[in-house]
Amino acid sequence: MYNTLKVIGQKFRLRGEIYSYDAITMGNINATYKVTYMREDETLKSYLFQRVNTHVFKNPVQIMENIDRVTSFIRERYPDQVSLHFHHTDEGQNYYVQDGDSFWRIVNYVDSVTFNASDDLAVIEATGKAFGHFQTQLADFDGTLLHETIPDFHNTKKRLDTLFLHVAEDPCGRVREVKAEIDYIRKSSGTASELSVMFAEGQIPKRVTHNDTKCNNVLFDRKTKEPLVVIDLDTIMPGMSVYDFADAVRFIANTAVEDEADTSKVFFDTAKFRAFANGFIGATYKSLEPVEIQNLVKATFAITIELASRFLDDYITGDHYFKCVYPKHNLVRTRCQLQLAKDIERKWDELEWIVRDVMEKLAAD
Repeated sequence: MYNTLKVIGQKFRLRGEIYSYDAITMGNINATYKVTYMREDETLKSYLFQRVNTHVFKNPVQIMENIDRVTSFIRERYPDQVSLHFHHTDEGQNYYVQDGDSFWRIVNYVDSVTFNASDDLAVIEATGKAFGHFQTQLADFDGTLLHETIPDFHNTKKRLDTLFLHVAEDPCGRVREVKAEIDYIRKSSGTASELSVMFAEGQIPKRVTHNDTKCNNVLFDRKTKEPLVVIDLDTIMPGMSVYDFADAVRFIANTAVEDEADTSKVFFDTAKFRAFANGFIGATYKSLEPVEIQNLVKATFAITIELASRFLDDYITGDHYFKCVYPKHNLVRTRCQLQLAKDIERKWDELEWIVRDVMEKLAAD
């Protein structure tokens, strides 16, 4: 591996010699290494080398073009803030393909800490702040410049239409055991699809969206726990800001893991919702339009139904997409998300009140 990393570093014009390297085990898709160089002045500098999994990411060049445009824009607009810097080869590319099939990139290493999940409301608020700040940084960026690397990724209506098509086909004979789940999704489909329809009709602004707003995609200062920078930009595309909010809070406010078999443990934590909303809305309320703020709760419900439909669709068609570790794993995931959606529905008025309360307090400051 040393010789491979050495060649890759040379292609990206890194100064000095490799001092040490370690594999980074966090993350299940790309192979990542922290590589530290001893430079000519005997100082150490670290980088992250990544070999991109091109079986998962089918359009890596488009992904890297998106990343280059977005990170360059942020660095130019906010030179005094921590930002990601992807290095370039002599050919001006921020990627290098070795031996025709190994797709490599190098990004600056940021000394930091991450959280896979947290019950600390301060950390949750800081996570909301980070993703909100990311939205604000890119508020003036022309999203039409970006490739849609995963077409219809958050087109809820299309996801549901696909599910209902497969329900009618019943390719594996499993529909009869999931009647209750199908009935609830069908009953909820109008509300869940509304925002994607509005987006397609231009009623909701097209923005640069992250599309993978997990807590562990934010780097935090080790001492202050303040957010430093948002990472993992492989899914950056044009989309709805409300879905970035919704997917993050859907995961953060769930009182159980996403494949909890005992649905009596699954609730939507309103305190965590408020904490994330405080951070996200606090960072974005001057740049988002009223239609976006007004639909944060609906988006949270919609994205939960969307994910449930994806799990159920995979179950009905034979478990080919999501990795399953036991039979009916996708069905367990489906039921967990539907239980969460039902609790969001029960708490809808309270969640709307929280959003209004956050906005009123910001306006008063």
